[in-house]
Amino acid sequence: MKIVKIREALHAEPFRPFWIHLANGGRLAVTHKDFVAIEPAGREIIVYQRDNTHQIVDVPMITRLEVASRNGPSARKKT
Repeated sequence: MKIVKIREALHAEPFRPFWIHLANGGRLAVTHKDFVAIEPAGREIIVYQRDNTHQIVDVPMITRLEVASRNGPSARKKT
């Protein structure tokens, strides 16, 4: 995954929640654009959750982003 795709999802107007799928089969929810921090070189991101936990993610380990549909939370679009 390229960091540019993550930046595009974070800066989309209007913002739509998305999921980050990882090479190990895991998935992280991004519910608000302020819940992701990108390190300056773009190699790692930190994803914060509403319960004050966070994950540090190596960007090359991201396999895809799944963006919530405008039609509601049950319909999803894969990018």
